[in-house]
Amino acid sequence: MTEAVLPPPGDAVQAQRRLWSRFLRRPLGVTALAVFLFVVLVGLFAPLLAPHDPNLVDLGLTQAPPSSEHWMGGDSAGRDIFSRLLYGARTTVYGAAVACLVGVGLGVPAGVAAGYFGGITDRICSWISDGVQSVPGMIVLLIVAAGTGADFTVLMVTVGAFMAPGYYRISRSRALAVRKEPYVDAARVAGLTHTRILHAHMFRAVRAPVIIQSALTAGIAMGMQTGLQFLGVGTASTPDWGQMMNDGFRTMGTHPLILLWPSVALGVTIAALAFMGSTLADLVSVRTEPVPRRRRGARPADETTARTGELAHTVERSVLRIENLRVAYATAHGDKQVVRGVCLDVAPGEVLGIVGESGSGKSQTMFSALDLLPADGRATCDGIWVGGQAVGDLPRAKRHALLGTRIGYVPQEPMSNLDPCYTIGHQLVEPLRAVHGLTKAQARDRAREVLLQVGIIDPDRVLASYPHQVSGGMAQRVLIAGAVAGKPDLLVADEPTTALDVTVQAEVLELLRELQQEYRMALVIVTHNFGVVADICDRVAVMKDGRIIESGTVERIFAAPADPYTAELIRASQDDTESRDDLDAAWNETEAEAGRKVHT
Repeated sequence: MTEAVLPPPGDAVQAQRRLWSRFLRRPLGVTALAVFLFVVLVGLFAPLLAPHDPNLVDLGLTQAPPSSEHWMGGDSAGRDIFSRLLYGARTTVYGAAVACLVGVGLGVPAGVAAGYFGGITDRICSWISDGVQSVPGMIVLLIVAAGTGADFTVLMVTVGAFMAPGYYRISRSRALAVRKEPYVDAARVAGLTHTRILHAHMFRAVRAPVIIQSALTAGIAMGMQTGLQFLGVGTASTPDWGQMMNDGFRTMGTHPLILLWPSVALGVTIAALAFMGSTLADLVSVRTEPVPRRRRGARPADETTARTGELAHTVERSVLRIENLRVAYATAHGDKQVVRGVCLDVAPGEVLGIVGESGSGKSQTMFSALDLLPADGRATCDGIWVGGQAVGDLPRAKRHALLGTRIGYVPQEPMSNLDPCYTIGHQLVEPLRAVHGLTKAQARDRAREVLLQVGIIDPDRVLASYPHQVSGGMAQRVLIAGAVAGKPDLLVADEPTTALDVTVQAEVLELLRELQQEYRMALVIVTHNFGVVADICDRVAVMKDGRIIESGTVERIFAAPADPYTAELIRASQDDTESRDDLDAAWNETEAEAGRKVHT
């Protein structure tokens, strides 16, 4: 089976037009498509095109050579070969269509579910797929034929069932790749259900590979049904190419033309499907490097670790509270701890910064709190509370119900966290309708409102735009708008200024501070930059090697860092970044210069 990986398009309609345009520039693909469409049309209009009744027996036409009245002559029973060939096209195309539809209906949902959910779902579906592949298909088809009186539709449904594992493997492979995309995680954090994510992101991603697979599967199904008909499985009153080939095979020595015509028709049709599939595969199988998966989550550590970090508030006064969080990864050499007994909390209206270099465990801590762990990941802790409610032992469905309502999330890499297949408006409106129960008009009005709040002055244009049509800074504002649209109590921003220039960084930080004050929500900033901490945070927790080595108010930490590592981070931030005053001065100078040019 040919498997194609299709990178998500920036604009689905434009991408389809570009694909069609490129397909039309491939002479082999165009020829194959024309031949296949010709066969389909011939089958559909066979009653109008056939010059004779395909089952009419004329003893004078028995094994007759081609003539002006009978273009391809007669078969061994005295029936017109040309008319039977036209009707046989209808039977063959119908059978291939049934097989493909059944294969798609069984294989694609199972493959997508297995790739998306993983775990036990993946194992069960893969076991069933492997089991179907191990069964001798032709023997099963002969048994089905004997038990159903050679019902053609039932036989092709059975053929489709044997084709399902091919669809399953392709769909599973594509779903495994897509579920790692940041925009799928963003959809989960927005509160969308698994059903909506599967419909909106997963099934759309497998569409192109499934089309290619169907072109190849149709040819295989045609070959299998012809083989069954050749063996005599079927009804004599229904013209089909397999029966015609059987008839020609018996008279091949004396009248080879009887075998030639159906063999050529079948070979040309299967070849056309094969060339169509290979051409499409060449066009869409642009392989890109997979997006690196941030490793989230953990397995429980065996060793007992000390609790670190200062808890400034009680459970009742905390919007988020984590006690003794431990995160570890299973490796070939045993579990590797990446978070070691972290404790932290944040109060309503407070801004907490979690700072540390890459690999310090800061993102792992928040991903564990948000319950966004991979299928093979686990975390252990003494407790997690959201708004005073213990959520550590809640079922995943109830914990995910907090996302998009009480907890908002602003991911890093804004362009990767917006699905390029949908407009920005769709991606803002869908969570508001699904999670908050707004009507389409209410959700769109709310989306416009939050876009204006985040400083986008032309919200209607942005709502109608695709992610590739906006800048990185504007995409970050869109993500912030989506996170605050549900008016959460807690907003988690993971490296919100990554990959943005210094001017846009300052604007984004100022925007987060304004929104935090307007909604009176708690804000957690995960960053490696102490400059961000100084600009926006009230308290800071410094992490190193999976531990909080120091925490306290920003003023105290900057004035007298207790740990040398903290002092080193502060010096690095001061050396590598400009101060806020310098940024403001540069911004004012830029505006003044622009004003002088306009005046001149």
